[in-house]
Amino acid sequence: MQLEAGSRLKEDYWAKKLNVSRMAVREALTRLLGEGLVNLGEKGGYFVMELTVEDITQIRQVREILEIAALRLAIKRITKAEIAELNKICDDFSSMVNKGYFAGACEADIKFHETLVAFSGNPKLLQAYHSCHIPLFHQKLGKTKIFTDDYELTDEEHRSLVKAVADKDLKTAEEILIYHFTRGEQAILEF
Repeated sequence: MQLEAGSRLKEDYWAKKLNVSRMAVREALTRLLGEGLVNLGEKGGYFVMELTVEDITQIRQVREILEIAALRLAIKRITKAEIAELNKICDDFSSMVNKGYFAGACEADIKFHETLVAFSGNPKLLQAYHSCHIPLFHQKLGKTKIFTDDYELTDEEHRSLVKAVADKDLKTAEEILIYHFTRGEQAILEF
Protein backbone atom coordinates (compact mmCIF):
# COMPACT_ATOMS: atom_id res chain seq x y z
CA MET A 1 0.00 0.00 0.00
CA GLN A 2 1.41 3.36 -0.99
CA LEU A 3 0.40 6.43 0.97
CA GLU A 4 0.00 9.82 -0.61
CA ALA A 5 2.38 12.56 0.49
CA GLY A 6 0.68 14.86 2.99
CA SER A 7 -1.93 12.30 4.05
CA ARG A 8 -2.66 11.95 7.75
CA LEU A 9 -1.70 8.74 9.54
CA LYS A 10 -4.45 7.98 12.05
CA GLU A 11 -3.29 5.89 14.98
CA ASP A 12 -6.61 4.12 15.53
CA TYR A 13 -6.94 3.16 11.84
CA TRP A 14 -3.43 1.66 11.71
CA ALA A 15 -3.79 -0.06 15.07
CA LYS A 16 -6.94 -1.78 13.84
CA LYS A 17 -5.52 -2.56 10.40
CA LEU A 18 -2.30 -4.04 11.81
CA ASN A 19 -3.99 -5.62 14.84
CA VAL A 20 -1.66 -3.90 17.30
CA SER A 21 -2.12 -1.42 20.11
CA ARG A 22 -2.32 2.32 19.49
CA MET A 23 0.79 2.64 21.67
CA ALA A 24 2.72 0.41 19.23
CA VAL A 25 1.53 2.55 16.31
CA ARG A 26 2.47 5.74 18.19
CA GLU A 27 5.97 4.35 18.88
CA ALA A 28 6.38 3.43 15.19
CA LEU A 29 5.21 6.87 14.09
CA THR A 30 7.62 8.52 16.53
CA ARG A 31 10.44 6.46 15.04
CA LEU A 32 9.37 7.41 11.50
CA LEU A 33 9.34 11.05 12.63
CA GLY A 34 12.93 10.66 13.84
CA GLU A 35 13.89 9.17 10.47
CA GLY A 36 12.30 12.07 8.62
CA LEU A 37 9.62 10.00 6.88
CA VAL A 38 6.65 11.65 8.59
CA ASN A 39 6.12 15.04 10.13
CA LEU A 40 3.86 16.52 12.79
CA GLY A 41 0.94 18.68 11.79
CA GLU A 42 0.47 22.14 13.27
CA LYS A 43 -2.42 20.87 15.40
CA GLY A 44 -0.84 17.48 16.07
CA GLY A 45 -1.06 14.23 14.23
CA TYR A 46 1.40 12.53 11.92
CA PHE A 47 1.50 13.13 8.18
CA VAL A 48 3.35 11.43 5.33
CA MET A 49 6.35 13.57 4.43
CA GLU A 50 6.30 15.32 1.07
CA LEU A 51 9.50 15.37 -0.96
CA THR A 52 10.68 18.82 -1.98
CA VAL A 53 12.74 19.56 -5.08
CA GLU A 54 15.74 19.92 -2.78
CA ASP A 55 15.02 16.52 -1.16
CA ILE A 56 14.83 14.84 -4.55
CA THR A 57 18.12 16.38 -5.69
CA GLN A 58 19.87 15.48 -2.44
CA ILE A 59 18.59 11.90 -2.53
CA ARG A 60 19.78 11.56 -6.13
CA GLN A 61 23.20 12.87 -5.09
CA VAL A 62 23.46 10.44 -2.16
CA ARG A 63 22.23 7.60 -4.34
CA GLU A 64 24.81 8.44 -6.99
CA ILE A 65 27.63 8.48 -4.43
CA LEU A 66 26.57 5.20 -2.80
CA GLU A 67 25.79 3.27 -5.97
CA ILE A 68 28.93 4.39 -7.79
CA ALA A 69 30.97 3.35 -4.75
CA ALA A 70 29.16 -0.01 -4.82
CA LEU A 71 29.76 -0.28 -8.56
CA ARG A 72 33.50 0.33 -8.12
CA LEU A 73 33.71 -2.42 -5.51
CA ALA A 74 31.40 -4.84 -7.33
CA ILE A 75 33.14 -4.59 -10.68
CA LYS A 76 36.36 -5.89 -9.09
CA ARG A 77 34.78 -8.97 -7.56
CA ILE A 78 31.57 -9.76 -9.44
CA THR A 79 31.07 -13.36 -10.51
CA LYS A 80 29.36 -14.85 -13.56
CA ALA A 81 26.58 -16.09 -11.27
CA GLU A 82 26.02 -12.54 -9.97
CA ILE A 83 25.94 -11.19 -13.54
CA ALA A 84 23.35 -13.88 -14.32
CA GLU A 85 21.31 -12.78 -11.28
CA LEU A 86 21.32 -9.15 -12.46
CA ASN A 87 20.24 -10.31 -15.93
CA LYS A 88 17.42 -12.35 -14.37
CA ILE A 89 16.21 -9.26 -12.51
CA CYS A 90 16.25 -7.38 -15.84
CA ASP A 91 14.16 -10.21 -17.36
CA ASP A 92 11.74 -10.03 -14.42
CA PHE A 93 11.43 -6.26 -14.92
CA SER A 94 10.67 -6.72 -18.66
CA SER A 95 8.18 -9.47 -17.94
CA MET A 96 6.32 -7.32 -15.40
CA VAL A 97 6.15 -4.39 -17.82
CA ASN A 98 4.94 -6.61 -20.69
CA LYS A 99 2.18 -8.00 -18.48
CA GLY A 100 1.18 -4.53 -17.28
CA TYR A 101 2.26 -5.21 -13.67
CA PHE A 102 3.85 -1.83 -13.11
CA ALA A 103 4.06 -2.18 -9.32
CA GLY A 104 5.95 -5.44 -9.88
CA ALA A 105 8.23 -3.67 -12.36
CA CYS A 106 8.94 -1.02 -9.74
CA GLU A 107 9.84 -3.76 -7.25
CA ALA A 108 12.17 -5.37 -9.81
CA ASP A 109 13.77 -1.95 -10.42
CA ILE A 110 14.37 -1.52 -6.68
CA LYS A 111 15.73 -5.08 -6.45
CA PHE A 112 18.14 -4.41 -9.34
CA HIS A 113 19.75 -1.45 -7.57
CA GLU A 114 19.78 -3.10 -4.13
CA THR A 115 21.38 -6.21 -5.62
CA LEU A 116 24.04 -4.14 -7.34
CA VAL A 117 24.85 -2.48 -4.00
CA ALA A 118 24.84 -5.88 -2.25
CA PHE A 119 27.31 -7.22 -4.84
CA SER A 120 29.81 -4.63 -3.61
CA GLY A 121 30.51 -7.13 -0.85
CA ASN A 122 30.30 -4.33 1.72
CA PRO A 123 27.40 -4.79 4.19
CA LYS A 124 27.99 -1.31 5.68
CA LEU A 125 27.47 0.24 2.25
CA LEU A 126 24.20 -1.67 1.84
CA GLN A 127 23.15 -0.56 5.33
CA ALA A 128 23.89 3.08 4.43
CA TYR A 129 21.88 2.65 1.22
CA HIS A 130 18.86 1.46 3.17
CA SER A 131 19.19 4.03 5.95
CA CYS A 132 18.98 6.83 3.37
CA HIS A 133 15.50 5.58 2.41
CA ILE A 134 16.55 5.20 -1.21
CA PRO A 135 14.12 2.29 -1.81
CA LEU A 136 11.24 4.55 -0.67
CA PHE A 137 12.39 7.29 -3.05
CA HIS A 138 12.57 4.63 -5.74
CA GLN A 139 8.93 3.69 -5.13
CA LYS A 140 7.92 7.33 -5.47
CA LEU A 141 9.84 7.50 -8.73
CA GLY A 142 8.11 4.33 -9.88
CA LYS A 143 4.76 6.10 -9.60
CA THR A 144 5.94 8.65 -12.19
CA LYS A 145 6.74 6.02 -14.82
CA ILE A 146 3.48 6.30 -16.68
CA PHE A 147 4.64 5.75 -20.24
CA THR A 148 5.97 2.45 -21.58
CA ASP A 149 8.85 4.32 -23.24
CA ASP A 150 10.21 5.16 -19.81
CA TYR A 151 10.09 1.52 -18.77
CA GLU A 152 11.85 0.58 -22.00
CA LEU A 153 14.59 3.14 -21.29
CA THR A 154 14.99 1.84 -17.76
CA ASP A 155 15.30 -1.71 -19.06
CA GLU A 156 17.81 -0.65 -21.71
CA GLU A 157 19.88 1.26 -19.14
CA HIS A 158 19.87 -1.64 -16.68
CA ARG A 159 20.96 -4.11 -19.37
CA SER A 160 23.68 -1.76 -20.63
CA LEU A 161 24.91 -1.37 -17.07
CA VAL A 162 25.07 -5.15 -16.55
CA LYS A 163 27.02 -5.51 -19.81
CA ALA A 164 29.51 -2.81 -18.75
CA VAL A 165 29.95 -4.49 -15.36
CA ALA A 166 30.42 -7.90 -17.01
CA ASP A 167 33.02 -6.33 -19.34
CA LYS A 168 34.71 -4.71 -16.30
CA ASP A 169 34.25 -1.34 -18.05
CA LEU A 170 33.99 0.96 -15.02
CA LYS A 171 33.99 4.24 -16.99
CA THR A 172 31.02 3.20 -19.15
CA ALA A 173 29.18 1.70 -16.15
CA GLU A 174 29.56 4.96 -14.19
CA GLU A 175 28.35 7.02 -17.17
CA ILE A 176 25.28 4.81 -17.58
CA LEU A 177 24.48 4.98 -13.87
CA ILE A 178 24.85 8.77 -13.70
CA TYR A 179 22.65 9.22 -16.77
CA HIS A 180 20.09 6.81 -15.29
CA PHE A 181 19.92 8.80 -12.04
CA THR A 182 19.76 12.17 -13.78
CA ARG A 183 16.94 11.00 -16.05
CA GLY A 184 15.09 9.59 -13.03
CA GLU A 185 15.48 12.87 -11.14
CA GLN A 186 14.07 14.80 -14.09
CA ALA A 187 11.13 12.39 -14.40
CA ILE A 188 10.14 12.84 -10.77
CA LEU A 189 10.56 16.62 -10.89
CA GLU A 190 8.35 16.85 -13.99
CA PHE A 191 5.61 14.68 -12.43
